[in-house]
Amino acid sequence: MISRQIAAEGVNPIVVVTDEPDKYAADTEWGAGVTIRHRTELDAVQRELREIKSVSAIIYDQTCASEKRRRRKRGAYPDPAKRTVINESVCEGCGDCSAQSNCLSVEPLETELGRKRQINQSTCNKDFSCVQGFCPSFVTVEGGQLKKPNKAVAKNSHQQTALERANALPSPTLGSLAQPFGVLVTGIGGTGVVTVGQILAMAAHVAGKACTVLDMSGLAQKGGPVMSHVRLADSDEHIFSTRVGTGAADLLIGCDVLVAASKDAVSRMSQGRTHAVVNATLAPTAAFVKNPDWVYPDAASVEAIRNACGDDHVDALQAGKIATALMGDSIATNMFMLGYAWQRGWVPLPESALMLAIKLNGVSVDFNQQSFAWGRLAAHDLAALEQSLNALSPAQVIAFKRKQSLDELITHRTEFLTQYQNAGYAERYRSFVERVRSDERRVVGEGGSLQLTEAVARYLFKLMAYKDEYEVARLHSDPAFKARIASMFEGDYEIKYHLAPPLLSKRDDKGHLIKQPYGSWVGKVFPILAKLRFLRGSVFDPFGHTEERKSERALIEQYCATITSLCTSLDDRTLPLVAEIARIPEEIRGYGHVKERHLHNAKEKEARLLAQLQAALEKTDLHAA
Repeated sequence: MISRQIAAEGVNPIVVVTDEPDKYAADTEWGAGVTIRHRTELDAVQRELREIKSVSAIIYDQTCASEKRRRRKRGAYPDPAKRTVINESVCEGCGDCSAQSNCLSVEPLETELGRKRQINQSTCNKDFSCVQGFCPSFVTVEGGQLKKPNKAVAKNSHQQTALERANALPSPTLGSLAQPFGVLVTGIGGTGVVTVGQILAMAAHVAGKACTVLDMSGLAQKGGPVMSHVRLADSDEHIFSTRVGTGAADLLIGCDVLVAASKDAVSRMSQGRTHAVVNATLAPTAAFVKNPDWVYPDAASVEAIRNACGDDHVDALQAGKIATALMGDSIATNMFMLGYAWQRGWVPLPESALMLAIKLNGVSVDFNQQSFAWGRLAAHDLAALEQSLNALSPAQVIAFKRKQSLDELITHRTEFLTQYQNAGYAERYRSFVERVRSDERRVVGEGGSLQLTEAVARYLFKLMAYKDEYEVARLHSDPAFKARIASMFEGDYEIKYHLAPPLLSKRDDKGHLIKQPYGSWVGKVFPILAKLRFLRGSVFDPFGHTEERKSERALIEQYCATITSLCTSLDDRTLPLVAEIARIPEEIRGYGHVKERHLHNAKEKEARLLAQLQAALEKTDLHAA
C-alpha cells in the first residue's frame, strides 16, 4: 500500500529492502517502479539512489527485533535452530561486528589478553548481521539447542527446589503502607522492567492495597532506558500522584546501573529514606557499539547512588551474572532483584500476593517464581550462593580472576608463543622484554613501577602472535573451544565457520573479501593446517607472501627497533611518553581491510608521539646547554 501511494505521488524509483526478499508472493500488487533488494545491499542502494535527481524512496521491511523476541517466546514467530558464537581467542576486539550489526547483544568480554567480544545468548535476536564483521572468530551452531542451566546449585542435599529453600528462610518484617510508598524500577528495554511494575501493582491489588504505576519507557527499544514509577498505599485517597516525586522514593530496584544513576533517577532518592538494590552486572550501551574502547562508568554510577541514598542503604551485586548462571537466561535478573529486595524487607507486600501476581501474569510462571526465590536466597546469604556458583562449569563461573603480576604475565605469554611457533621464538620475546626491564630498572630503581616493561610485554607479544591462517586454525581446533561449545549446546548440532580465504573468496565493490560459511568439515582441516605452522615466514609459506603477512612481520622488527632506540635516552621525564608509544599496538586490531585501517591510524598516532618526544628531548638538551 505504501509503495502504491508514493508511486501515485510521482516517486520513482522505489526500492524495497528486506532480510527476506523471497517472502513476497509473485502477484503482490506493488506500485510502479518497485524493485526488491536484500538488506545486505542497503549501502549500495543508497549510493545508487543518491545519484538520481528526482524523488526516490527506500522502504525497509523487517520485523522489529524486540517484537521478534516477544513473539518467539509465545511461539508465534519462527525461531531458527541457529546460534552465533564468538571464539574469543580468535577475536581481535576490533569492533567490526558491532559496526556491521549495531547490536547490543554483542558484548565486551574482558580477558587476560585484552577486551574481546561475546554474544549474549539470552538477548540475541538471531539477526546474524554481526557475522558479517570481517573476522574469522564467528561460528554458527546449527541444530540442537542451548543447554538448560546447570542444576548443581538448584537443589540442596535434600533435593529441595529454590522455592522450597526460600520458604524455609525467616520472613522479613514488612513496612507499613499507612503513608504512600514509592518504588522506582529502572532498567533497559526488552528485559522485563515494566513487568516488575505490573507484578507489584497486581500484588497490591491482591493484598487489598492501592497502587498506581507510571511507565516511562519512551523510545525503549532493546537497550533503551526505562523507568517504572510505582506508588503503594493502604487506600486510594492517600495517593495524590502517579509519579514518584523528588526525594520520595522509598525503594530503588536498579536493574541497570547506568539508568539508576541518571539525574532523573537520582533526583527521586534521598539519604536515610531510599533503600536501593542495584544490578552491578554491566550491560553494553550504544557508546560501546561506536567505540570498542569505551569504559563503563560502573564505579562512578554506584558511587552516585550511594551518595544519594547513603552507604548503608545500598546493596550492589552482580545480579545479572548470578541470575543467568542460575536460570540460564538474563531475563531472570529483574525478578531475582525483586525477590532480593523483598527478603531485605524493602517491599511492603506479602510474598503470597507477589507469587499470585506472577501466576496471574501467566508468562513463564515457574521460571519467574524460581527467579524470585533465588533472589530471596541471595539476600539471605549471598556469599554462600556465590561460592556454590563457582563450582559450576567454566562457562558459568561468575568469579573474576585476580590480576596477574608482571612475571606471571611474561611467563604466560612465553608459554603461549612456544605453542604459537616454537621455544626459540618464545625466547626471543622473553629476552627482549628482560632487556627493557633492565633499562627501565636503571631509571626507576628497585621499587619503581615498571610501566614500560609491562607495556612491551603485552604489545610485543600481540605483534609476535599475529593471527595468520595457521594461528586461526590452531585456535579454532583448540579442545577448549570445542568444550565450550559442548557446554553451551546439546542435541544434534553442526558447527559452521565463517571465513574469507584470500584464494577462494569473492570481493565486494570496495575490493574487500566477502566471508562465506564453511561446514564442519573445515574443523577437520584446522588441526592439519595448525601443524604446518613451522612454515610460517619461510619461503615455503603459501600464505606468507601477501602484503598483510609481510606487514605483520615487519611490524615486529619496527617495534623492537623503536623501543631499543628510545631506551637509549630513557629517563624519568621521558619514561611515561615512551611507555605510551610502547602501547601503540593495542590499537592495531582486526583482520584484512579492518586491520589496515587501524594500522594507518596507529601509525599516525605513533608519529605524533615520536614528534612530541623528540621536542621534549631537544628542549632538555637546550636547557642543559
